[in-house]
Amino acid sequence: MPGGASPSRHPSGLTAWSKGLASYILRRLLINIPILFLVVTAVFFAFQLIPGDPAQMYAGEDAEPWEVEQIRRELGLDRPVLVQYSTYLSRLVRGDLGKSIYFREPVIESIKRRYWNTVKLALVSVSLATLLGLPLGVLSAIHRAKAVDHLISVVALLGISIPVFWLGLLLMYLFSVRLGLLPTAGMETLRSYVMPSISLSAFSMAFITRMGRSSMLETIQKEYVRTARAKGLPEPRVVVGHALRNALLPIITIVGLRFGYMLGGAVIIESVFAWPGMGRLFITAVRQRDIPLVQGVLLVFAASFTLVNLAVDLSYAYADPRIRY
Repeated sequence: MPGGASPSRHPSGLTAWSKGLASYILRRLLINIPILFLVVTAVFFAFQLIPGDPAQMYAGEDAEPWEVEQIRRELGLDRPVLVQYSTYLSRLVRGDLGKSIYFREPVIESIKRRYWNTVKLALVSVSLATLLGLPLGVLSAIHRAKAVDHLISVVALLGISIPVFWLGLLLMYLFSVRLGLLPTAGMETLRSYVMPSISLSAFSMAFITRMGRSSMLETIQKEYVRTARAKGLPEPRVVVGHALRNALLPIITIVGLRFGYMLGGAVIIESVFAWPGMGRLFITAVRQRDIPLVQGVLLVFAASFTLVNLAVDLSYAYADPRIRY
């Protein structure tokens, strides 16, 4: 992405910038189509190697052989693998993700009921990680090699080292079993978000803290920061207005990536707290060998991660006006 001045306020300049941005977005989306295609292909053929009969699972253990064979024909499982693959791709192009073998409904319906539950949990978690991690990283950089810096470094190390499922179980035991303050499962109230979001955000908060410290330490050594201090500007203005703004680019990248990972990596936390999201749906689909549902969930995860990366790239222009698409 070449550097340049911010878009002109003149209508023609703004139009040219908008066209350039639209062209950039279109190119990025087209580039990611082969990636999604590889994801779909890898998942499809990987599940062909897993033992088990989806038709038998669909029919039930007590089904007669003729019933299982009839279901196998209805699902197209009696056809050659390449024919099944081409059929799946043709349906995918039309927006048809197939029918869930376990839930016996269109895959898109199963995903729609749970996708936004995972998105809401990921948004709360990444917001919590950023609101805590970024100030801690800045504070650690300002007080480098002092007691505050050492204390924050220890907290960040603990956040990175503690397994998320163990932290979730510990919080559940303390706040639900012992104190009875928070619900152990579900998402009916705002209190239901507390323990899952803390557990899911712990690693990201520690990572953002360390990245923020590193980025700020590099930025505050720059000449323009020393010049601002030499002019007698107040220290908060130097830190926030000059150093922090120019240290944001790597932090934005980390926040975006962590959000993408939370969308696909909330499987454990959703299982611990019985959160009705995509993670639990994925676990159920794998256990039941529900191939269409697994393929649909992974495709949605991959597409979501792609869109998050695109949003991160676009946000660079707001953090640094010199960047232009």
